[in-house]
Amino acid sequence: MLEVDTRRRREYGKPTMPSVHLTRHLYTFFPHLEGQTIMVEASTAGEVVAALERLAPGIGFYICDERGRLRTHVNIFVGKQMIRDRKGLTDAVAADDEVHILQALSGG
Repeated sequence: MLEVDTRRRREYGKPTMPSVHLTRHLYTFFPHLEGQTIMVEASTAGEVVAALERLAPGIGFYICDERGRLRTHVNIFVGKQMIRDRKGLTDAVAADDEVHILQALSGG
């Protein structure tokens, strides 16, 4: 199940799905996500990316390369911890986690 909503679904006062927060730059390419609370059903970082891809086709390629590895200029945090598995994206994600996807910009 994939959900974009303006409120968080809760069961007994706890979130039932992880929420996803994107770096502002990604909203330039996926404006329909801006201002939304993004909640996805996922138990790993890779499942988060796959759910986002279903929601916003093309976003997965901004996050991962053609082999499914996290791009060098992208970081994913589950809570306050940066994921460790940048190749397989197997880091666990719990229902009450906040997932932050940050994309560094370069240039001058």
